[in-house]
Amino acid sequence: MRLRGKPKTLNLLELRPLRSVDWERTEDGRVVLLVPKFRHPFLVRWLVPLLAKPNLRVKLDARGSLIWGLCDGSTPVREMVERLEEEFGDAAEPVYDRIGKFLRKLEREECVVIEKIHEHRSVG
Repeated sequence: MRLRGKPKTLNLLELRPLRSVDWERTEDGRVVLLVPKFRHPFLVRWLVPLLAKPNLRVKLDARGSLIWGLCDGSTPVREMVERLEEEFGDAAEPVYDRIGKFLRKLEREECVVIEKIHEHRSVG
């Protein structure tokens, strides 16, 4: 996971992903990501207007849809794990590996931005 500054070992549970692409929900409650085919400014300006479909449509399964719905920038991965376990029980296993791989893939495809939770400490 890429974060600004020096590379550090990150605790997955302390991260909070934020959606960065458009999406829609299907009639059965599943999520479809609308991932731009091109992101380079030149291509976006000159090529995308000529395309009938400027986005790739990535359909998520029920588990992916649940996780995506929680990628609001304020929900920590720790809470996502709990929700996935509540909703899917044993079918969520291996839950940490599943969420970690899913979030890395979303970040690599620039669908989410990953932020570390900042602890606020009072001075005094």
